[in-house]
Amino acid sequence: MNFELTEEHVQLRDMVREFAHKELKSVAAENDKTCTYPKEAIRKLGELGLMGITVPEKWGGAEMDPLSYVLVIEEVSKVCASTGVILSVNNSLVCEVLKKYGTDEQKKKYLIPCASGQKLGAYCLTEPMSGSDAGTQKTTAVAQGDHYVVNGAKNFITNGLQAEVFILFCMTAPEKKSKGVSAFVIEPTLDGFEMGKDENKTGVRSTSTCTISFTDMKVPKENLLGKEGEGYKMALSILDGGRIGIAAQATGIAQAALDEAIRYAKERKAFGKPIAKFQGLRWMLADMATDVESARLLTYQAAYKKSLGERCTKEAAIAKLFAAEASSRVTNKSLQIHGGYGYTKDYPVERFVRDARVTEIYEGTSEVQRLVIANQVLKEVGE
Repeated sequence: MNFELTEEHVQLRDMVREFAHKELKSVAAENDKTCTYPKEAIRKLGELGLMGITVPEKWGGAEMDPLSYVLVIEEVSKVCASTGVILSVNNSLVCEVLKKYGTDEQKKKYLIPCASGQKLGAYCLTEPMSGSDAGTQKTTAVAQGDHYVVNGAKNFITNGLQAEVFILFCMTAPEKKSKGVSAFVIEPTLDGFEMGKDENKTGVRSTSTCTISFTDMKVPKENLLGKEGEGYKMALSILDGGRIGIAAQATGIAQAALDEAIRYAKERKAFGKPIAKFQGLRWMLADMATDVESARLLTYQAAYKKSLGERCTKEAAIAKLFAAEASSRVTNKSLQIHGGYGYTKDYPVERFVRDARVTEIYEGTSEVQRLVIANQVLKEVGE
C-alpha cells in the first residue's frame, strides 16, 4: 500500500478542512450547547457532493473512493463530530445500502436525492431490547397483498428527526431468527410511522437521535430491498463501511484534541517555563501522537481494502476498535494537560471528551468489535 495521498486526495482534504473551519468552527460549540442541527452546513456539504461520496455520478454522487470518504469524515470531525456522524450515516449506512442492494427504481427515487444532498437518510436497526444482537429484533413485517404491515419500534436513530429516507430492518420470518430479517426503504409520511422525542445525549449533541415506532404501517412491496431474509446479511456487510466511517470520526476528534493540547502546552507556563518543557507532559504528547497516527493508518488500511472490492470486516473492526478507544485516551489526556481549564466550557476539549466516548458504542461496541476480530482471525487459521 502506498501511504502517500494522491494530489486529488490532498486537494479534497484541504478543501474540506477549509470548509470545516469556515462553516463549522464558529458554531460548533453553540450548536452542541443548544442541540442545534447544522442544517446550513449539511446543505452546503450536499452541494459539494459530499453526501454521497462513493456513489456513482449517475445516481447523484461524487464517485470517489473509500479513502476520500475517510478524509472527509476525519476533517469534518476535527471541527464538529456531530456533522461528521451525520455525514457518515448518510454515506455509509443509507447511500451504500441503496447503491449495493437497491433496484434502479429505488435508486432513482431514494438514492439520487440522498446522495445529492436533497434529502437526508437514517438507518433503523437497533431496538430497545436488541442492539448488538440484531438477529433477535422484534419489529415485524407481515406480507398482506401488495404491501407489508409493520409493527414495532427502533431506537437510537441518528438523523431521525431530519431524515426523509429510512433503511428499516424487520422480521419477515421470526422463526428463522437472523435468516428471517428483511430490509426496506421507507419514508416518514407513511401512516403508522411515529417519531419519538430527541434524546438528550452526552455528546454529538448537534445530531438528532430518537425512537421511531410503527403501528400497522403499510409498506409497499416494491420497497423491499433485495429479497426476504437477506436483511441480516445486508446489515453486516454495510456495517463494515459504517465502522470505517466511525474510525475516521474518532481519528478526527483525537487529532483535534492533540492539536489543542500542543497549543496549550506551549502557551501555559508553570515554574517559569512552558509546561511543554516538562518530561512527563512530553511523554503524554508522544503517546497521544502515537495513538492518533496508529488510528489513522488502521483506518486508511481498512478504506484501502474496501477500495479493492474485497471484504474488509476484520480491518474495519480493528480500525473502529482502536480508533475509538484511542480517541477516548487522547481526549482525556488533552483535558488533563489543560488542567482545570479543560474541565470548563471555555475550551473545546471537554466537548471532544464527550464526543469521543460514543465512538466506542455506536455501530458496534468495542466488545462486539473484539468478537468480530476474534472470529475473523480464528477463521484465518482454521478454528
